[in-house]
Amino acid sequence: MEYFIEQALSYTECLNKIRMKYGDKVTILSHKTVRIGGFLGLFTKEGVELTGFSSNPYSKTLNTLNSADTPPPATDLPKPAPEANPVIATRKPTNFEEEKKKVLAVATQQPPPAAHDPTLQQVLSEVRNLKERIDASAVKNDEHATLKRIKDTLVLNDFSLSYRNLILDRIKKEFSLEALNSYDTVQDKVLEWIGQSITLYQEEEFQKRPRILVLVGPTGVGKTTTIAKLAAIYGIGNSVRRPVAVRMITIDAFRIGAKAQLEAYSKIMGLPVSYVEDYDDLKKTIAVYSEEADMLLIDTIGKSPRDSAQLGEMKQLLDACGPSAEVHLTMAASTKSSDIKEILRQFEPFAYRSVVITKLDETIHIGNIISALFEQRKSISYITDGQKVPNNIQSATVVRFLINLEGFHVNRTRIENLFPHDEAKQIQWK
Repeated sequence: MEYFIEQALSYTECLNKIRMKYGDKVTILSHKTVRIGGFLGLFTKEGVELTGFSSNPYSKTLNTLNSADTPPPATDLPKPAPEANPVIATRKPTNFEEEKKKVLAVATQQPPPAAHDPTLQQVLSEVRNLKERIDASAVKNDEHATLKRIKDTLVLNDFSLSYRNLILDRIKKEFSLEALNSYDTVQDKVLEWIGQSITLYQEEEFQKRPRILVLVGPTGVGKTTTIAKLAAIYGIGNSVRRPVAVRMITIDAFRIGAKAQLEAYSKIMGLPVSYVEDYDDLKKTIAVYSEEADMLLIDTIGKSPRDSAQLGEMKQLLDACGPSAEVHLTMAASTKSSDIKEILRQFEPFAYRSVVITKLDETIHIGNIISALFEQRKSISYITDGQKVPNNIQSATVVRFLINLEGFHVNRTRIENLFPHDEAKQIQWK
């Protein structure tokens, strides 16, 4: 094979020029429009440049004879038959397929030392670029088995469409086609990215006494039980946390069973509980407890996020807690995907600092929670996973969310090293 690049004012003229030099057994690989002729870049004309190769055994003889202006012997050269379409005349279907295979084979190997012809190098470069575009196209279209498997696993865990697209786009940017063949490596990285998207609530290093923590949220998400659990872990303490003076306050005394439930917890734990009805009552109770308590836990009335009027009334009542109060939105892990963002939005007027996820044991799909909190830039403070007080509550950890994901092979040691958590951190008072 001999490769060539020729220019002329028209396609036909350029093709005839090639055939005069190389014979009729030529294959055109590409053509483009160029500017030719002129002087010092001026007066150029539009022309055509053709790139290809010749498999004619007489091409070198033709080049030699043409340079001497001597026509080759008629018996040595095949005479081209007249064709109506010169493009068709140069393309031999069988030869083209054979030559294409040869070019692709050469393109995937390092050229021998002698293969430094500029024309050859340009052709090989174009073939390599084409191969890369084909490979990239396969990845972009999610045709790779690893991409499809990761996508299916994200869908299984109920991650939102926008979150899934972020993960898949990042895989395409950071993994080569060859690296995608290692599914375990890719899924480990995806788990790491999911963990990085989870924001944990950071308590202030020094707390002003008393620390006021308020739980708000829809009806039935477990606020009262969570208040009791918080009272236990802070007021009774455990092996890693020393107890502090805790008092409970509720404005949910009118819900059937709420008062009795909180009183029962109060007697078991030996922690006082008070009931308030309005702004003035709450302000006075906080003032009384401020003299003796380190922490005040305030339970609120469950409200529908659609009831803006009642939410507004409760917001006015809670203003009695003052600007330093920590408001946390309580939301069940089993909340429907379609409701999560609406709840987050409707409770925004309360300026909640973080989210408490309850009832983690009642669902096996938590991608919707992770997606929504990531997209709304919300942190997570506590997790509850049962009714037992105080056992079924813990400070939120990235590890706890990752081990709850379905379909991933979780290396517990690896993710604990990536996302360490200090459960024994003590409250420091100002």
